[in-house]
Amino acid sequence: MATAVLNATVAGLSSTDTYFTVLEEVSKYSVQLNYAEKLWAAWYLWMQNDTLATGLMSFFMHEIIYFGRSIPWMIIDALPMFNKYKLQKEKRPTWKEQFECAGLVLLSHLTVELPQIWLFHPIATYFGLDYGVPFPPLWKMAFQICIFFIMEDAWHYWNHRALHYGPLYKSIHKIHHTYSAPFGLAAEYASPIEVMLLGIGTVGSPILWVCFTKDLHLVTMYVWIVLRLFQAIDAHSGYDFPFSLCHILPFWAGAEHHDVHHERFIGNYASSFRWWDYCLDTEAGEEAAKARREKKLAAIKAKKAQ
Repeated sequence: MATAVLNATVAGLSSTDTYFTVLEEVSKYSVQLNYAEKLWAAWYLWMQNDTLATGLMSFFMHEIIYFGRSIPWMIIDALPMFNKYKLQKEKRPTWKEQFECAGLVLLSHLTVELPQIWLFHPIATYFGLDYGVPFPPLWKMAFQICIFFIMEDAWHYWNHRALHYGPLYKSIHKIHHTYSAPFGLAAEYASPIEVMLLGIGTVGSPILWVCFTKDLHLVTMYVWIVLRLFQAIDAHSGYDFPFSLCHILPFWAGAEHHDVHHERFIGNYASSFRWWDYCLDTEAGEEAAKARREKKLAAIKAKKAQ
């Protein structure tokens, strides 16, 4: 770890010490750290293998957040009182569909995402990722996460749009469109190639950032991953509530934006924001179609008036 105090703590540890013994030692000698930082430092000191420590923490965090965030949407799907907020009211996933989807997603996590998670630590630390204590200030974390959202959204838009090209759609992307009315668990229901390709935007954006700035902490990466998982799962939830973020931030995509993409199988390619689809005229849905018709009619009238 980064501080001399923690180095001294390491010298006093034995391989038989439990995690809580290490935590007690860290708390004793590192009073300047907050409790979360002490838990973090104790984990790395106890593991004594930084790649393994990061790999285990990253994988279990991903699984807990992904399936934990999906469970509330499964409950909402089972309660008729929420039906008025459902975007495609006539289509509701069965329990069988959801459990089959969960099984395939878990298999993908173990076979496709786990190796990537394990490789993240050595690659990111090579470029300058910090994973010591103390943690960075909240303002810096918030700023960097906003940058990652913008970077990932651009990557997602262009690659997702490319995946709708005939041969690529048929051989790679079609599996993700198995459900024309998406639900939370289906966020990462995709072919291994698609998981890796679109995952580059999520993991590669922070690596590219640290490569050029040499300024990124692993805890910032974790907060980014959590927020990105929330965004992806909520976008596939199939529900649009009055308090949904897209009603607060007009440029936020949200469930309504992505639900139309699954329903129409075209348009609305971006993940988090609406500006790429708006600027490049790839918006889907009735309002977008109406706007195109009006624009075309206006152009025809202007041509006739000449």
